[in-house]
Amino acid sequence: MSVLPLVFTSGWASGINAYAVVLLLGVFGATGLADEVPESLQRTDVLVVAGLLFLCEAVADKIPYVDSAWDTVHTVVRPVAGAVVAALLAGTSGSLPELAAGAVGGSTALMSHLVKAGTRMAVNTSPEPFSNVGVSVAEDLGVAGVITLAVFHPVAAAVVAGSLLLLGMVILVFLASRIRRFLRRRAQRREERSLAGAGRHRPHG
Repeated sequence: MSVLPLVFTSGWASGINAYAVVLLLGVFGATGLADEVPESLQRTDVLVVAGLLFLCEAVADKIPYVDSAWDTVHTVVRPVAGAVVAALLAGTSGSLPELAAGAVGGSTALMSHLVKAGTRMAVNTSPEPFSNVGVSVAEDLGVAGVITLAVFHPVAAAVVAGSLLLLGMVILVFLASRIRRFLRRRAQRREERSLAGAGRHRPHG
């Protein structure tokens, strides 16, 4: 059986929360619920590190503006994680070349990451913090649900992941004005901090 649907789904989920993907797949593999999970993801040290980083993301992802800073840092991390997980999955199954799997997983992770980051920029234009928490919880539950579905019904999960990716891209088009507003605010804050710093270091005459 082709592992491509699982590769695509894990890539999409990695673009949203790579640590959750590693943790969930590792747990499913370690408990014997999934045969396709490579042993390297089932190692105790990998699961512990993934669990700790998942907790860090769970906190940072729910704080306005901190979530966008976290997304910026993970612009490289998530696509790379998606590519690595995809290549490992392909290496275990032998039905898909690892390089091709890595390309699919990495590019899909990058697209879903950009959708997530853009959506968070739009959400951060809202004055209240509760929308961040709601969106973050929905993302966490979505990743958990789709990865669980992928373990037992990979084709159905890939259809769901593809639909969510397409929907997210459409939503980004409608949120473009809010995203531009967020970027202007961030640029203004940086300029204010820069001016404040210059004022503190200005010599007194």
